[in-house]
Amino acid sequence: MTDSDNLWTLVLAAGDGRRLQALTTTRTGLAIPKQFCSLEHGPSLLRQAIARAAAVAAPRHICAVVAAPHRLWWTRQLADLEPANLIVQPRNRGTAIGILLPLVRLLKRDPRARLIILPSDHHVTDEARLAHALRYAAAPPAADRAQILLLGLQPTCADTQLGYIVPRRIAGGTHQAVERFVEKPDSFLAQRLLAQGALWNTFIIAADAQALLQLFERRRPDIVAAMRESVGGGRNEREAAQVLANLYESLPEMDFSRSILQGQEQYLRVLPVPDCGWSDLGTPERVAAALEALPPRHGLAPEAFDRQLLLSLADQTRAAGRATVAAPAGR
Repeated sequence: MTDSDNLWTLVLAAGDGRRLQALTTTRTGLAIPKQFCSLEHGPSLLRQAIARAAAVAAPRHICAVVAAPHRLWWTRQLADLEPANLIVQPRNRGTAIGILLPLVRLLKRDPRARLIILPSDHHVTDEARLAHALRYAAAPPAADRAQILLLGLQPTCADTQLGYIVPRRIAGGTHQAVERFVEKPDSFLAQRLLAQGALWNTFIIAADAQALLQLFERRRPDIVAAMRESVGGGRNEREAAQVLANLYESLPEMDFSRSILQGQEQYLRVLPVPDCGWSDLGTPERVAAALEALPPRHGLAPEAFDRQLLLSLADQTRAAGRATVAAPAGR
């Protein structure tokens, strides 16, 4: 854990998990976002992300953003977070809004905050290697603090379903400037990107919170102003919730990479991270590949884990056709 009074982590857990619904929809038709599922009866992907955050930040500085419609699943899984650190969106409006709301709230609490953003639905086999990179990103040299730092994974194959960051080489630097982003290239382009030294975009981000907010203000100052007004003081809890709900009804759905980062590459840097067994578990095929790479569990009983878990992705992947899922367990 990095010792800093101003270092915070934000775990993004408000996604709907639409891409993996073939594995996370129960026989009764209930679609469970993948972050609330486990790979194989172990801790949920969300709990693994919380542990990842705890490797670099103090528990009192671990935050999570969730969506109100998912309350059934996150209430118990995030019961150990401080109440002020659980940011509830009225609904999911995409990753840009999912970052902006907690960013505005955090800056009211700590104007000097440095923030590490972690997705909650990824899998990593070598957590120690990733934690080493996170610790560097948490406390970069003073000259680099104004830059938005993206963590890019060294690719292990030319995957056509992932996003890529193309770096612009700078001699002698630990991290590189960002030339451009490429989202889900075809096979030919993916091979060319690998030859150019492109990195997989993990969507793990480290930045001073003020610098991150400036990215939003340059693109959508209207939305930033509306968000600031919605979280302003002087309202009771019920009034504040209604104001925020009204705002979310008017907000567009916005992707952080496409709507905020692209076109502002001059403010970005990418930190190459060696292969650490990272996967975004974005397709049934990648879930199957992650399961194949898991070490033996050595007889660990399911009782050793949180029985709040609703689905094991391993069970669903092994089911015929990968689309038949078991009823929720442990409820």
